[in-house]
Amino acid sequence: MPISEILFWFLSAVAVLCAMLVVAVKNPIHSALFLILTFFAIAGHYFLLNAHFLAAVHIIVYAGAIMVLFLYIIMMVNLHDESGAKKRNFFKFVSAVSAGLLLLVLTVAGKQADLSATVNRATEIGTVESLGHSLFNEFLLPFEISALLFLSAMVGAVLLSKKVNQV
Repeated sequence: MPISEILFWFLSAVAVLCAMLVVAVKNPIHSALFLILTFFAIAGHYFLLNAHFLAAVHIIVYAGAIMVLFLYIIMMVNLHDESGAKKRNFFKFVSAVSAGLLLLVLTVAGKQADLSATVNRATEIGTVESLGHSLFNEFLLPFEISALLFLSAMVGAVLLSKKVNQV
C-alpha cells in the first residue's frame, strides 16, 4: 500500500470524524475548532492531488480568515437562548430530511457522471493557470454570486457588531 493511499485514508477519516464532531459537540467554540481541523484535512487532500496553490489558499482563506470571523460572531452573540430548546426537534427533523435529500441527489449525480472527460485533464489540475481559466471562463457567474454573498456577510457582520455595541 503506497504512502499516498495511507495518507488519503487517514485524512479522509480525520475529515469525516471532525465534520461529525462539528455537528455533535454542544460547545460552539469546540465546534468551530473541529471545523478548522476539517479544513486542514481537506487541504491535505489538495496536497495529495498536487494542487499546492489550492491547498495554501484553502488554509489561508477558510482556516484563517473565515474561521476568525466565525469565532468573532460566536463570541459576540449570546448563544444561551432558552427559547431554542423548543425548536430543537423540528430543526433536527428538517436537517435529517435535508441531509437525506442531499445524499439522494449526490448518489444519482454520481451514477450519471461521465468521468472519462476529467481523466484527460488530470495533469492540468491545480495549476494557477488552469484555475484562473476555469474560474473566469466557465464559472464566472457562480464566482460573482459568491462574491456578493461574501459582501452581504461582511455587511451583516458590521451591522450585527454595531447592534451589539449599542446595547
